[in-house]
Amino acid sequence: MTDVLDAFALVALALDEPAAAEVEALLRRGDAVMTTTNLGEALDQLHRVGGQPIDELQAQLAPLLGRAVTLLDVDARLMWRAVELRGHHYRRRTAELSLADCVALAAAEPGADRLVTADAALAAAARAESVELIALPASDGRRP
Repeated sequence: MTDVLDAFALVALALDEPAAAEVEALLRRGDAVMTTTNLGEALDQLHRVGGQPIDELQAQLAPLLGRAVTLLDVDARLMWRAVELRGHHYRRRTAELSLADCVALAAAEPGADRLVTADAALAAAARAESVELIALPASDGRRP
């Protein structure tokens, strides 16, 4: 079974958040994938919001990519599915799913993959789509 990481998993690892140890354990198993869209979202969070310089992010995260995390390119088929999922599950006031969240969900095949997230709205959508979930603790320690 493949573990599909959302952006939060990489952010939690890089920032040593409460989920970091669990993410490390998942990466050691060697069956983790992340879409390039979710990688971009994680890098944006770490650089733009967290203020980490690009060269430091590359030094910290590049060794993981391709070795512990297989990157999955987002093709048109995957994007169409993500858009369909967002249309079905997004609710502005109650389920604010980003397009990147829906790309991660689209990459997780029911019965074959597990989606790894701490995002409550994404976890709810995964459950509704019968995608197995690994619920990480969010920054406040709560699991979805």
